[in-house]
Amino acid sequence: MSPDASPKTPPAEAAGTGSVLPGLGLCLAITAVAVAAQALEEHVFSHPYVEALVLAILIGIAVRSAWAPPARFRVGIAFSAKQLLEVAVVLLGASLSLGAILASGPALLAGIVATVVLGIGASVLICRGLGLPMRMAILVACGNAICGNSAIAAVAPVIGAEARDVAAAIAFTAVLGVLMVLGLPLFVPLVGLSDNQYGVLAGLTVYAVPQVLAATVPVGLLATQVGTLVKLVRVLMLGPVVVAFSLIAPRLPPEGAARAAGHRPGLAKLVPWFIIGFLVLATGRSLGLVPDPAVKPLTQLAGFLTVLSMAALGLGVDVRVLARVGGRVTLAVTGSLAVLVAVSLALIRALGIA
Repeated sequence: MSPDASPKTPPAEAAGTGSVLPGLGLCLAITAVAVAAQALEEHVFSHPYVEALVLAILIGIAVRSAWAPPARFRVGIAFSAKQLLEVAVVLLGASLSLGAILASGPALLAGIVATVVLGIGASVLICRGLGLPMRMAILVACGNAICGNSAIAAVAPVIGAEARDVAAAIAFTAVLGVLMVLGLPLFVPLVGLSDNQYGVLAGLTVYAVPQVLAATVPVGLLATQVGTLVKLVRVLMLGPVVVAFSLIAPRLPPEGAARAAGHRPGLAKLVPWFIIGFLVLATGRSLGLVPDPAVKPLTQLAGFLTVLSMAALGLGVDVRVLARVGGRVTLAVTGSLAVLVAVSLALIRALGIA
């Protein structure tokens, strides 16, 4: 496997000929079920505990475990896992704005950046110490430090991650993310945090914006407002991180098929096309060239395509592989979260946040 910009999926081996429609249709069906399940969660609980992105991977894995899609499905599955995911990364650029970053203030902004950088570095070290491959370590680290599933999905094609690594990172990170939402409010009495301090802690540690709301609403309105702001700024770190890893990817140690390939990527692969598209769209958004009414539909389309891609990745995963790495991934995610919480609490004290 050369360290190019595409996630490596088992179905891709048959992607040379045939129509994309059967495989794409299968992925769309799984996506529809996942989206409907999330909508049901929102109706019953007011917010989703397990997002459609995670459900799509789990359903895809379940389908793959019960039934191996025949060759005519593989072209569409590979197309959904690769090209559609790359398009989703491009569209994510529409959600980024330089003004939103600057509005948080220089001290807190610097603190958020430092927390993300330290979180990624510590997580990679923990994962490698537990024997996880480098690309899996990067996926877990980015998921923990930035925004969970979305970060994993965005970074995966940049570093050429295996489908099984993406699925494992998302599946186990999602479980720990839910436990984080349920357990984080305990820090208010245990550590003696104010609503403002707790909002910063939640924004720096909880994965998704809806999960931040779930973790902060029981504490108070101020905690919710602060947590949402910090979380949104933290999400904006995804852009610089994705670009950084696109430059680092060619230097990563080869894994799997890449070990046998043994050749260097060309200059054009150092910064994949979809990263350039991402930067162009983000710049356009910051300069006001992307109109506000277009931002929401573009972001929603990016989210839908990401869920569709995760369904395709799930269809390419052997559940036995997940079982083999499950314990180590769980330990890695737990250890990484513990470090992230410790760094966040230290930041709150260092900045004198009251």
